[in-house]
Amino acid sequence: MIGILSFVGFTALVAIIAFLATRNQEQTSDGYFLGGRSLTAGVIAGSLLLTNLSTEQLVGLNGAAYSEGILVMVWETLAALAMVVTATYLLPRYLKGGLTTIPGFLAKRFDIMTKTITSGLFLTGYVVVLLPVILYSGSVALSSMFAVPELFGISESQAIWVCVWGIGLIGMVYAVFGGLKAVAVSDSINAIGLLIGGVLIPVLGLLALGEGSMMTGLDVISAGPGERLNAMGGPAASVPFSTIFSGMMLVQLFYWGTNQQIIQRALGAKDLAEGQKGLMLAAGVKILGPIILVLPGMIAWHMFGGELEVADQAYPMLVREILPSPLVGFFAAVLFGAILSSFNSVLNSSVTLYGIDIYKQHINKAADERTVVKNGKIFGLVLAFIAMFLAPFISKAGSLFDYLQEVNGIYSIPILTIIVVGYTTKYVPAIAAKIGVVSGSVLYIISQFVLKPIRIESALETAKAQGVIDADALKLIEAGAYPHFLHMMAILFVSNILIMLLIGRLFPRATPFSLEYTEQVDITPWKYVKQVSLLVCVLVVGIYIYFS
Repeated sequence: MIGILSFVGFTALVAIIAFLATRNQEQTSDGYFLGGRSLTAGVIAGSLLLTNLSTEQLVGLNGAAYSEGILVMVWETLAALAMVVTATYLLPRYLKGGLTTIPGFLAKRFDIMTKTITSGLFLTGYVVVLLPVILYSGSVALSSMFAVPELFGISESQAIWVCVWGIGLIGMVYAVFGGLKAVAVSDSINAIGLLIGGVLIPVLGLLALGEGSMMTGLDVISAGPGERLNAMGGPAASVPFSTIFSGMMLVQLFYWGTNQQIIQRALGAKDLAEGQKGLMLAAGVKILGPIILVLPGMIAWHMFGGELEVADQAYPMLVREILPSPLVGFFAAVLFGAILSSFNSVLNSSVTLYGIDIYKQHINKAADERTVVKNGKIFGLVLAFIAMFLAPFISKAGSLFDYLQEVNGIYSIPILTIIVVGYTTKYVPAIAAKIGVVSGSVLYIISQFVLKPIRIESALETAKAQGVIDADALKLIEAGAYPHFLHMMAILFVSNILIMLLIGRLFPRATPFSLEYTEQVDITPWKYVKQVSLLVCVLVVGIYIYFS
């Protein structure tokens, strides 16, 4: 009962504060979609971190750490480098052009149809992949934590449906009726709780592992198998070290620099300096991310003897094992906030993309800003309901974390390609962008979901016919049968750029593209951005040297 009361109390507190902070918010495009371009560094950093952090990371990445050790920290540490690139190169250009959405730039650089195709790709990825995965993974965690099947006398599958719709309806209220500022304010409050709760788990875990001493707990981990403390993943690892220099950095650049759900927080900055400070603050915290997202999985490996049948059980099992009963409700509320943050942030970005890039552009060009916001909200409601219907079926997709990373490549690399070419060239025409987006998506689908299964199945059948039955040997065979999906992303990225440059050479624009300053916000850089960027890069490289 105490756990439930603390859960309800903390959740209600966040909702009340978010309501009070946004009740007088203007219903204009900038007011609703970008928080009136008034977000400061602390709010931006908190919202970035909470939008990124949810149950698919807490459960999925710790599960990966349970299976493979510290090498999976690459998903966290390299994010800091991507934020440096975004703060120093991309954000100044975004704010100079007064962007509300990333596809909005593509309309200026190429044409309206390129923008519409890109917005459609974003929305398809959000509603088919990202929103359902967030809802499903969050529902699994909360259903287990509160024992929902036993509480209501229903089956586990029915409990998932109940939790999916509960999370979806509450998140929908934040995102659709509150706009970005409500999302950002609630994120900032939840970020504090998540940092406290997130750090508490590894601290209590180390104390339990060391029988009352954190240092002894660290010694236990340090004395474990050496390969589990090596950040350099081998060829059979989920993230081989070589991928850091190919597709991994591209994935990070797309996510932190061009993904609408993430970069929308920085687009709402009151000026460039605040946006850069927010990104740098988030980058600094991200370097410490493995403490929350990797260390618990490694603690669980030692605590449970590496005997869990399902690696994704590591984090929930550790929480149940070490967390005192009075804190269960608080941690559940924090986890609920993280789930809501990811869901309502994606939903708010979807509303923004539809309202600005599709409704205003193609359906009702004469619509005033209130009408655009109103119809964006209606679209958001429809999208949320679709995601809530799809979410329970995600259980058939296998590993959530791997599923997300691989499937997102369908739209992430093509979009990143045309944005990079758009900002770095002046004469590449619109037709090149359209071909780049379509060909990038189609070629990735063929390479990963048609050719890859055929090649791997053939290699495994040959190996088994030759009597190779060792699990480790089969992993190596599977890894060598086809290029890693991150390498394929890099190959397709380079191929797409070459295709677009060739088209630009053969059929150049009549006039060179020039980015105009809209003067919507001050774009004077933060005076310390270069020094802090260098510090972040040095820290990331130092961490890899230490754990190599």
